[in-house]
Amino acid sequence: MSRHPLPASLASDAPDRTPYLRLALALSLGAAVSLGITRFAYGLLLPPMRDDLGWSYTLAGAMNTANAVGYLIGALAMSWLLKRLSPMRVLLAGSVLATLFMAASGFFTSATALLLQRGLAGVASALVFSTGGLLAARLGARQPHRSGFLLGLYYGGTGLGIVVSALGVPWLLERAAGQPHGWAWAWWGLSLVCALATALLAWPARALAASEAARPAAAAAVATSTGQAAGPPASRVFRMRDFAFALAGYAGFGVGYIGYMTFVIALLREQGSSPGAITLFYALLGVAVVASSRIWAGLLDRHQSGQALARLNALLGVAAILPALTTAWPLVIASGVLFGGVFLSVVASTTALVRHNLPPAQWAAGISAFTVIFAAGQIVGPTVVGLIADGPGGLARGLVFSALALWVGAALALRQRAL
Repeated sequence: MSRHPLPASLASDAPDRTPYLRLALALSLGAAVSLGITRFAYGLLLPPMRDDLGWSYTLAGAMNTANAVGYLIGALAMSWLLKRLSPMRVLLAGSVLATLFMAASGFFTSATALLLQRGLAGVASALVFSTGGLLAARLGARQPHRSGFLLGLYYGGTGLGIVVSALGVPWLLERAAGQPHGWAWAWWGLSLVCALATALLAWPARALAASEAARPAAAAAVATSTGQAAGPPASRVFRMRDFAFALAGYAGFGVGYIGYMTFVIALLREQGSSPGAITLFYALLGVAVVASSRIWAGLLDRHQSGQALARLNALLGVAAILPALTTAWPLVIASGVLFGGVFLSVVASTTALVRHNLPPAQWAAGISAFTVIFAAGQIVGPTVVGLIADGPGGLARGLVFSALALWVGAALALRQRAL
């Protein structure tokens, strides 16, 4: 018998009543706001805004480059913020700001003002997405046997935002067709969705804050009583050079995936796809994002090296190039479903890589570094694809560039070894 028995509340065999599944699903609303709506809904709004405001593809792409610059600023601020505020407070504050900046985008037609709004929305997105990923990683650490699944659920929330956008934006555009700058109504409608999601995020934020406050003492007591330590050594610190190939591979992902998500709807319109077909394509892409949490959970749990990142990047390259090579509708649909089923799992794979190779105290630093690299890649992608699209070959050639960036990223990630 132990000389210092643990209190029942801290005993290792005490029942864990934490609603992991519901918490992960509620947290996923953060991913829905930060990426599914705040960033990716712009792909649906790009064609009517470009037609109405007379933009080139370069300027249209620059809007998402501005969003990525803002995302980079937010990512760089994460370490400073997390030293002063809890992740829960950063998550909720970012979601409120994202809601406000989405609404503001409907009040301007000036390219400069819209670039600023997209940049500010990017800052808010980084705060939401990064802190949500950190909280999901902590949640998954409590249930190692399904940590990949819980992480996937969080990132899969992006798909919910995409589905809502796919169904809501065309409906709003149709009803505002007779209004000047009717696309503004879509921005306002999406901001209301973000406001609702922000209100719902308050519950997991409160629940996790209370749980985090109680958890450390219990974990320390159990570790002391068993004399065991799990996971990477507590003394290990995050160093960029240790993750150099994974970071470079992730930069390729950032460059390649955002070009597809920014311009694929515009390409389908150019190719003559009907509004109903485009809605179906984008909705199926979003559904595939949600399903991806189950599809790739085992891969994320199994590999501690860059294998998962490399394989997923390679698949994305195949999905990105299909619409550039063919207008056959079954293959176009396959492109959207494959892309949706893979791209957010690439993000989850980097969180899993950090979790596998670093102790919990270093997760925030690791996730922040990958977020910065992600943002840097996204800065390059939209404007480069837009420049290519304004030249010979148009948008199809731009998506070829996106596919090549993804394949280069896959080759680099393949060289990342487990620590």
